[in-house]
Parts: sequence; C-alpha cells; structure tokens
Amino acid sequence: MSTATLNTGGDTSSTLVPVLSLMAAMASLCIGTSFAKSLFPMVGAQGTTAYRIVIGALILLAIWRPWRFPLSRANALKIALYGVTLACLNLMFYMALRTLPLGIAIAIEFTGPLALAVFSSRRAIDFLWIACAAAGLLLLIPTGQSVHDLDPVGLAYALGAAVLWALYIIFGKRAGNIHGGQATSLGLTAAALVALPVGAAHAGTALLDPSLILAGIAVGVLSSALPYSLEMVALKRLPNKTFGVLLSMEPAMGALAGVVVLNEQLSGSQWLAIGGIVIASAGCAATARRRAPPAPAPD
Repeated sequence: MSTATLNTGGDTSSTLVPVLSLMAAMASLCIGTSFAKSLFPMVGAQGTTAYRIVIGALILLAIWRPWRFPLSRANALKIALYGVTLACLNLMFYMALRTLPLGIAIAIEFTGPLALAVFSSRRAIDFLWIACAAAGLLLLIPTGQSVHDLDPVGLAYALGAAVLWALYIIFGKRAGNIHGGQATSLGLTAAALVALPVGAAHAGTALLDPSLILAGIAVGVLSSALPYSLEMVALKRLPNKTFGVLLSMEPAMGALAGVVVLNEQLSGSQWLAIGGIVIASAGCAATARRRAPPAPAPD
C-alpha cells in the first residue's frame, strides 16, 4: 500500500476523491454484509462466507494473474498463513452476525486492530482510548435482564473475529515484501480453499442454486472486490492518520445499514457502546505516530 502524504496547502479537490472513495468503500461493505446476512436462512453463515471468499478470489485472480510473478517457498508459506487467517476471520465474523446486529459485530471486531495499535504504542494517551473501548464493550455485555441483551455465543464469535483481525494485520505485514496483487489474490485463494469445504459441508448442494450463486456474486462484489478497490484509491492519496480516523466510522455506518436494510433496532446503551468504540478507534488513529498504513477492513 502506498504511504503517500497529502499536500496541506488546502487543495480540496485533492482530498475529495479519496475521502469519497473511502466512504463509498465502507458503505459498499456494510450494504454487502447486510445483504449477505439475508442469505443465512438458505446457505448459513458458512455457505455465505464461502460465496464471498471464493467469488472474491476468482475476481482477484482474473485481475492480477499472480502466476506471472515469481514466488519463493518462504513467501508461499507467508501467503498461506495470511489466507488461512483471512478465511477464519470471515467465518468468525459471519457466525457472529447470525445473532448480533451488524453495527455491534463490526464494533467488537474493531477492538482487535485497536488493541494491537494501543499495545504496540504504550503511550499515556492510549489509556484513554483503552478506557473508551472498554466502556463500549462493558455496555454490550449481557445482563440477563433486558430484551436488548446480546447472545453470548455471538459475542464470543465477534471477539474471536477481533483477535483474528489483529493476527491478519500481523501476518499481512510479514507478507509485505511480496507483490501486493500477488499476495492479495493468492491469499484469498488460500482462504477459499479453507472456506469452500466448510461452506459445502454446511450448505451442500444449495450452494449450486443459480439464483443463490447470483446473490453470492453480489455479496462478493459488494463486500470484497469493490470496497478493497476503493480503499486502495483512498490509501494512495490520504495520510495514514486521516485514513484511520475515517475508517473508524465503519461501526456506525454498519449500525445504520442494519437499521435500514435489516430493520435491526438498537437500544440507547448499544448506540453508546458503538460510539465509545468509534471514539477509541478514531482517537487512536488521530494520535498515532507515523507508521505503516492500516490494513483494509476484511468484513
């Protein structure tokens, strides 16, 4: 990913396109994930994960044709580890979506890279962001006394996705010396080799239904191919700090998409919880020292 910095001379046109690109990427991802959730009754979270990853892999293989580039055995192992982690991340996230509202699942997932950034920094200001994120998570813990309490199994899956997102960033950085298109396309192919058997074991021949395949293509394009491409435009033209702050809006956008597309109604405390995690993510990005660009969202 490019680490190009932005001219601070006030050229609005130079920032408008990448900012709009990133906003469109987040909107596409949230809408695509909302649509993916509607496929759960037919093929389950496992089958939907298979659709998303396999179709995304086929699109990227066609675009990048990674076989054109040399690949050492060591780099192949790095890509394989990156891909397996990506498959498990997507599967965990979609399993969480079976019982959790979209915005809440995204917010919990965001705590993974947030914790990675904070723990690698160890500065005093970061304790404030830890407190905001912790307050948000505490507001989401079930009490057993309210109809708005969240499913503990769904929460466990979302927290697992958070851990896997942090690992995805670590393994992605280890593969950073590999050609970007080759690493991404082969990584997603490795993920497909994991996700497809899991999806097929759960959904069976339903995955071959032509109407569902068309829906799966829509999920793959909206949730993977389109947002990743738009994020690339933003990463090339926005400073890391600006990119990170804007990306922190994704849990809130996910919550709005859940309300509009899926009619998922959240309680006041749940909106506060999402707000706390958004503030923590944005604050961490805004006060971060210059470092490598953040990895694109994988949900």
